[in-house]
Amino acid sequence: MTHRHTSYAADAITHTARLILDTGTIDPHTLLTHARCGSPWLGRPLADFFHAQRLLEAPGAAEEVRAAARREGRIEAVPAPLRPAVRSFAQALQAQRERAAGLGLRPNRWKTIEVRLDTVRDLSLHAESRGHTTWASLTVMDLEAFLVRNPARRASWLAGLRQFFSHAHRTGVVLHNPAVALDAPQPRGFRGATLTLDEQRVIYRRWSSRRDVHPHEAFIGLAALLHAATTTELRLLTLGHVTAARRAIRFPGRSIDIALDTATWSALVDCLGYRASLRTDNPHVLVTRLTRTTAGPAGAAHIRDSLAPVGLLPRILRSTRLLTLAGELDIKQLTAALGMSYAGAAHYL
Repeated sequence: MTHRHTSYAADAITHTARLILDTGTIDPHTLLTHARCGSPWLGRPLADFFHAQRLLEAPGAAEEVRAAARREGRIEAVPAPLRPAVRSFAQALQAQRERAAGLGLRPNRWKTIEVRLDTVRDLSLHAESRGHTTWASLTVMDLEAFLVRNPARRASWLAGLRQFFSHAHRTGVVLHNPAVALDAPQPRGFRGATLTLDEQRVIYRRWSSRRDVHPHEAFIGLAALLHAATTTELRLLTLGHVTAARRAIRFPGRSIDIALDTATWSALVDCLGYRASLRTDNPHVLVTRLTRTTAGPAGAAHIRDSLAPVGLLPRILRSTRLLTLAGELDIKQLTAALGMSYAGAAHYL
């Protein structure tokens, strides 16, 4: 705990000692569970310590275990006659994720898999209520009756149903895919909020010339406005992604380095100076007073709240830049430069 504030470290040690006396054990799992319940602030530094000392599995492994438990809960909620096909589908989604990671591609997030399972679980409950005991007995009319329950989610639900019934057809659970005949018309083109050129000039001057602006606000704003940085890219940006000699950074998930303009580089330097003032070992560029004693990234809420003084959301700045780039670059260049999918980039054309 040498990198932590002295009084904070003393408090953490004192509370940990009291926790050991109260529980009568030194088991890391037990101590961490009680810490999160009774002293939430102690949970993160204690977890970091146990991971560093190899007393607990790595954070990634722990997240995988929690994700597996969430998937199992969704599968168990499916009526028993329909459950085997859903379990097979969940295993196929997990295998797909592992193959993508092995090939160096961007794998589906656990959240995406859980959303797909949510859709299939809800459909299974709907099918049971209509007297179906097998997936093969479902028709296009049954799926349409399910989709009309929430028109706003139609496109998302239909994507999950197509993926599930495609898998079910390949594995022989159904003889045909009833989702093929359905569609979810979507308005083409980007329709979200963006900034005018004059509005961009005003906030650019604020972030490039004013010295009373918090370093995080300036860097987050300029990175999103000029380089189309996402909230996730900003959160996960570490010192290892910065090449000071060339004034370049590589946002996580992108395949090329970005040579920063003078304003963004100055804002980044100010961020690193603020990070140094916190005396932290956290490897991320954007470190807060809450994350300085851990190795984790700042939360998405911090990225959003940093722009509260100008009343903007990061996605509005990013969308403004993407619309400009979509008009100037070939779509292949856009996808390569920003690590986007073809469908995601085409949305802004």
